[in-house]
Amino acid sequence: MAELKVQHVDKIYDNNVQAVFDFNLDVKDGELIVLVGPSGCGKSTTLRMIAGLEDISAGKLFLDGKDITQTPAKDRDMAMVFQNYALYGHMTIYENMAFSLTLRKENPNVIHKKVLAAAEILGLTSQLNKKPSQLSGGQRQRVAMGRSIVRNPKVFLFDEPLSNLDAKLRGATRREILLLHKRLKATMLYVTHDQTEALTLADRIVCMSMGHVQQVGTPLELYDAPANRFVASFIGLPPMNFFDVTVREGELEGHGFRVKLTEEEKGMLLPYAGKEIDLGVRPEDVIGGGEIAMNVFSNENLGMNTLVHGHIGQNNKISAKLRGWYDYKDGDNVNIAFSRKHFFDKETGVAIGRGQK
Repeated sequence: MAELKVQHVDKIYDNNVQAVFDFNLDVKDGELIVLVGPSGCGKSTTLRMIAGLEDISAGKLFLDGKDITQTPAKDRDMAMVFQNYALYGHMTIYENMAFSLTLRKENPNVIHKKVLAAAEILGLTSQLNKKPSQLSGGQRQRVAMGRSIVRNPKVFLFDEPLSNLDAKLRGATRREILLLHKRLKATMLYVTHDQTEALTLADRIVCMSMGHVQQVGTPLELYDAPANRFVASFIGLPPMNFFDVTVREGELEGHGFRVKLTEEEKGMLLPYAGKEIDLGVRPEDVIGGGEIAMNVFSNENLGMNTLVHGHIGQNNKISAKLRGWYDYKDGDNVNIAFSRKHFFDKETGVAIGRGQK
C-alpha cells in the first residue's frame, strides 16, 4: 500500500514570494498522477516538497496515514528520478544502480538479484559493465529509473525526466515509463510541462497555473470538460480557439459572424442573455460544410489530417484540424461549422456548464 495525501500545502520562500497555494491531493495506491503546467507554475516545487527536498511552509503530508511532513527525505521511502539523470560518471551502470543499496549495507547477493531484476525490466542487462558516458540519453534515463526500482520505494517521483531527450527518444521513453507503471503497479507522481506526456501517461492530471491547482481529473475530463479557460487553452494540441461573443436569442453573435445554439445550449446560456462570454472551440471540432465562412491564410498537411489556419468574421483567427488531405491556398474561402462548443464566463474564466455536442 502507498497512499499519499497532500493537505492544504503552501510554499512561501524567505523573500515572501509564494510559489504554491493551498495544494490538496489524494493519491490512491498504484495511481500515476501527472502534475502539468507552464514553467514557474509550482509543479516541481510541489514535487520537491513531497520528496522532502523543500520545506513545507504550511499544511500536512501523509503517507499511508502517517504524518511525514517533518520526516527527512532519506526516511520517506520515496525515490526521485531527476531531469539530468544524476548518475555517477566514474561508476559502471551496475554500480550506479546498486549504489543506494550499498549505502544501506544490504547483503551483496540481495543487491545483485535486485539490480539484475531491474536491468531485465528496463532492457539494460547488456549495459551493466559500461559507464554512463557510453550510453545514449534514453539509456541513461533508464539507468536513473533502475536506480529507483532497486530501492523498491513506496512512491516514485519523476521531475521532468524526458525534457533532455529528443522527440523520438521522448516518445519511446514515455512508453517505457507507462509499461513500467503497469508492471510495478507502483504509486507515481510525474511532473512535466508537456501536455502530451500528461494526456498519455496519467491516471489523473493535476493542472496548475501560478501556484494554484486549476483542475484535477482524468485526461478525458480535462480535455472534454475543462474547468476554466486556462485548462481549456493548456490541454489539447493544437490549442483551443477562443472568440468574444454575445448571447442573443437562439444564437451567439461574434465580431462579424454568428453561431446557432442547440436547445440545450440555449437553456444553459439563459442567465447570460445579452451578455458577452468566451466561446471555445477545439480545432478538431471544426468541421466542413457549415454556415460560417473561413478565409484561409495557411494550410498544413499532416497526413491523415490537414491543419487549416484562417479568419472568420472580422479577423477572428481560427485553426481547424480537418480529417483528410486538403490543398487550400491563401485566400480560399471554406464553409465550416462547430460540432462542439465550450462556454466560459467572461469575467472569471470559469466554464459555463459543460461543452455541448
